[in-house]
Amino acid sequence: MGGTIAVERILGEGGALIREPLLRIERRFVVYEAMLRQRRFDTIMMRAQRQGRIGFHLGSEGEEAAILGVAEALADTDFLVPCYRESAALFHRGFPIESFVDQSVGNARDVNRGRQMPVHFSSADHRCLSVSAPIGTQIPHAVGVGYAAKMRDERIAVAVFFGDGATSSQGFHEGLTLAAALEVPVVFFCRNNRYAISLPVEEQCRAETLVDKAVGYGIPAYRVDGDDVLAVHFRACKALAEARSARRPIFIELLTYRRGAHSSSDDPTRYRSEVPPRDPIQIFRDHLYTLEAFDEEAIGRRIDAFDRDLRAMLRRAEAAPKPSIESIVEGVYAKPTRTQLRQLEAIQAAREL
Repeated sequence: MGGTIAVERILGEGGALIREPLLRIERRFVVYEAMLRQRRFDTIMMRAQRQGRIGFHLGSEGEEAAILGVAEALADTDFLVPCYRESAALFHRGFPIESFVDQSVGNARDVNRGRQMPVHFSSADHRCLSVSAPIGTQIPHAVGVGYAAKMRDERIAVAVFFGDGATSSQGFHEGLTLAAALEVPVVFFCRNNRYAISLPVEEQCRAETLVDKAVGYGIPAYRVDGDDVLAVHFRACKALAEARSARRPIFIELLTYRRGAHSSSDDPTRYRSEVPPRDPIQIFRDHLYTLEAFDEEAIGRRIDAFDRDLRAMLRRAEAAPKPSIESIVEGVYAKPTRTQLRQLEAIQAAREL
């Protein structure tokens, strides 16, 4: 049973290493800065939502280590199949933050032309599938991508993220059943942040741990301290490499905590009152203090500059024109259908009244 699977850690008390990580020292500073940048990003975007400047935001406060530890382990050829908190992983792959801001505002520069609600990002250039709002539906999508890669004899891996609540979804059952039967190179990253919106994980199912579910499907499973970015990176590197070479699925439960609200539509004070565990950013910072090359002041200056840049991006996004009415039918099919054109004419006529 999964209860016998130990939780993997690399960072001990005071930032000491329990064992040697795979992440090189110079890259540790890069990942730490990415964690700080994401925290600042989520803070500013949530404030923008509260100010009525964007309609919705969903952040990753407290889960930065669980996300960026995986993102750092991905190869450029690997696919990223997000849940909705993994914007940091997409940014880590080089996706322009300003494009994300345009998508949140829904202006004419938005590649989705305002058709998706905010935080529902995607990028073909960065091998990142579109966020899908229904719980767990991205899991079968990831298995499909992995099966296609296997059929094409491509040595890649697919990283799919989902929350603890998604392990009770139909998509989870279908996805893991197919992944095990077809032996596809998919690594399932379950961010167990203790709550499926307002439902505590211990009330969601009777499994002792969530890795028990993966074991039941015949899939190798690991439990990792999701607040320890070095441990996340270590296990993600091993699992992704194994998926690429052995072409089989692996399940990783990342034990973390959602420090903020589920989304801008949620009030967590109505269903929880516990003291949050230690912040993963502080845990990593303690370790970096043990390294001579750590220049926290320089990183702080860059984060402050990022803060100013992000606020400027918001202003530009708000000033940009909205998508045209004609864009409603553009790109849906190779050529707009007659029904679409009739609908467009009706909309245009209604606007003239």
